[in-house]
Amino acid sequence: MTYCVGMLVETGLVMIADTRTNAGVDNISTYRKLHMLRDDDDAIVVAMTAGNLSVTQTAMALLREGLPAIEEGGQVRRPEQMPTLFRIAQLVGEAVHRARSDLESALQGSTINTGVSILLGGRVGDEPLRLYMVYSQGNFIECQPEAPFLQIGETKYGKPILDRALNYTTPLGEAVKVGLISFDSTIRSNLAVGRPLDLIAIPADRTKPIVRRHIDWDDRYFNDLSVRWGMLLNEARATIPDPPFMPAD
Repeated sequence: MTYCVGMLVETGLVMIADTRTNAGVDNISTYRKLHMLRDDDDAIVVAMTAGNLSVTQTAMALLREGLPAIEEGGQVRRPEQMPTLFRIAQLVGEAVHRARSDLESALQGSTINTGVSILLGGRVGDEPLRLYMVYSQGNFIECQPEAPFLQIGETKYGKPILDRALNYTTPLGEAVKVGLISFDSTIRSNLAVGRPLDLIAIPADRTKPIVRRHIDWDDRYFNDLSVRWGMLLNEARATIPDPPFMPAD
């Protein structure tokens, strides 16, 4: 299992992914789920993956090597050839569909779940920042200001803080904080999600630097955030009156 969240606010884009793929009493494994599809002077494009690891690895490999040309004798198609993020989302959807179809053909009669989902964010050229969610079938949706975040993987524990604390006008630094609280809540409640985390924050203002951070178990800020959030939750709980319909202790 995994957890990834993308937050698209007025001042920028934040994408955070955990690295855990398996968690048991004596068997914990990790795999990086944040992938850079483009990272150059003209574009920055980030993909985060969740679901069947074989399908996501195959899809990422297809994108690196290039999907078959549409016309005979044409060039293979790679993300760096696409003029917009929308076109890259279409290419990612096609790669997912191909990878999943190939695996399902090899696993006929098997009960293995081949479902995957991908968050794709960034910008190409002069276009604004965008964020998409690509589904197993290859179709996708775009993040909108009315609901400025998308999640994949183990989403339920981290969603309440996003619903309450994040909106399109949230400053980029505040969005990073809310996203990390969302991860802290998920890690607390689900062993299948854990550090290290990979984070990238891309300002809408192109003159500002892109922030990239690998958050390991000894990360001082995340550890402090976790302790403070727990304390403040307990303090807030204590200020709320007990239900008046309950008898006194």
